[in-house]
Amino acid sequence: MTTRSRLTPEREAELYEAVLDLLREVGYDALTMDAVATRTRSSKATLYRQWRGKPELVATALRHSKPVNVGDIDTGTLRGDFHAMLDETDDCQMERDSALMRGLAQAIHGNPDLHEALRELLIEPEITGLDTLLRRAVERGEVSADNPALDFVPHMLVGAFVARQMIEDRLPDRAFLTQYIDAVVLPALGV
Repeated sequence: MTTRSRLTPEREAELYEAVLDLLREVGYDALTMDAVATRTRSSKATLYRQWRGKPELVATALRHSKPVNVGDIDTGTLRGDFHAMLDETDDCQMERDSALMRGLAQAIHGNPDLHEALRELLIEPEITGLDTLLRRAVERGEVSADNPALDFVPHMLVGAFVARQMIEDRLPDRAFLTQYIDAVVLPALGV
């Protein structure tokens, strides 16, 4: 990633919000650096100086929109940590994020650069944060270090988002995810 010293944090936040708005409006494939430049009254040259291209800009915008780093949450219990994760969002934001992620999931299949950027800038940091949260639970003795479910917590959490819409034709919300964590994730971990 190149240096972003020329943009103020406020200007960067404006750019990221514009990128996410455009993603919701037109989807990843139709999103262009020209459209971002026009929407933000920037030049394409400025955008390309700051980000290598559309995949990196989109992934960075998504990362910036995350309210908190999962690894920074530490309530003293795994159940508390998972519930605190959910407290960082509301149902409206979750609905907006779900729509974005569905669109990006389709775009990933035809765009390896997008997949790489999302893994590097969004997915890996989230998994690292989740690993930190789970490691603390093991250190506290809440979860056995040899529990095989530890390797599948990211899969369980992502699965909740995907399965609810497929099975019930309803978007996941905080109430559903709270029940899911308490009924599926925590028991699988022996909590």
